[in-house]
Amino acid sequence: MFVPETLMAALTELADEYARAKADPAFQAELDGLLRDYVGRPTPLYFAEGWTQKLGGARIYLKREDLLHTGAHKINNALGQILLAKRLGKTRIIAETGAGQHGVATATVAARFGMECVIYMGAVDMERQYLNVVRMRLLGAEVRPVHAGQATLKEAVNEAMRDWVTNVQGTHYILGSALGSHPFPMIVRDFHRVIGVEARRQILEREGRLPDVLVACVGGGSNSIGLFHPFIDDPSVRMVGVEAGGHGILPGEHAARFQGGRLGVLQGTKTWLLANEDGQIELTHSVSAGLDYAAIGPEHAWLHDQGRVVYRYATDSEALEGFSELSAVEGIIPALESSHALAEVRKLAPSMAKDEIIIVNLSGRGDKDVAQAAKFLLGEDS
Repeated sequence: MFVPETLMAALTELADEYARAKADPAFQAELDGLLRDYVGRPTPLYFAEGWTQKLGGARIYLKREDLLHTGAHKINNALGQILLAKRLGKTRIIAETGAGQHGVATATVAARFGMECVIYMGAVDMERQYLNVVRMRLLGAEVRPVHAGQATLKEAVNEAMRDWVTNVQGTHYILGSALGSHPFPMIVRDFHRVIGVEARRQILEREGRLPDVLVACVGGGSNSIGLFHPFIDDPSVRMVGVEAGGHGILPGEHAARFQGGRLGVLQGTKTWLLANEDGQIELTHSVSAGLDYAAIGPEHAWLHDQGRVVYRYATDSEALEGFSELSAVEGIIPALESSHALAEVRKLAPSMAKDEIIIVNLSGRGDKDVAQAAKFLLGEDS
């Protein structure tokens, strides 16, 4: 817990209330009912037959988080946290967002439970994810642009934390990834474990065995830890997290924390991050706003150091190739974040046997990214 003293009481209160909620069958029953009837769980595990044939190797399954209400996995955590906020008696919700999907999910649950909602978003991200800005405003949220620094996700987190320090009494901060101070990485992981729990059950039903490889993109790391965590004690299952390689592994041109990163402290947590020798946070870049962040969740840092998960990266161009290929072959337009995981599958699957199995987490759909992708793929401006 690397936070100002003014937040320690709120974090301790949150950790204590979460412990009580986990032990409360009524809390879990309400969450499960809303995940089923409001959000649309369970999501399908889809055999990508056409893509499997095209790549010519392992059998590829897509965990279809893109089919959830609001279009991404983020709603799992936002819903769980607003139920915690309700238990704590909070009436105002704040959040940060990069690609906008967490902002949309937070605005959605705030509308559902009748709470005031403020979303902090970097001005650069607001421009490249304008569709999600409009969605948040339609849902009744106030979207506050952040112009400081790179005007992306890191700066949005800074502003959200400042707001929370100022308004901690009646406000709950729905942090959007497996980042920040304890208990947030644990809470976010637990609310997303449903992804891996479902995938495990579904693949056993379909194939009668566990997968050989799990693949997921990693920004802060919420969708990936949700898929990975229920399989961590299965040594036969390899896991690959895919970071944003941007324009390549050069200072300021990527967001791959395990490529030249170092251990440090940022925004409440000790983890791997991109910083220079003086500890100053380096600039980052990714075509996907949701992966454009200088640090990674602390549990991912631990899994990396333990060697349990292998972390690779995909460049912007590789992610765009995955984006295009899945769209054309399977009729599914993926989020640019998820497309980084698809890029790794394109490298991995052809080298594997035809009876081996890959599950890749399709963490979000690409409606929000069509205009952004068109600039690169089609040479269009809108």
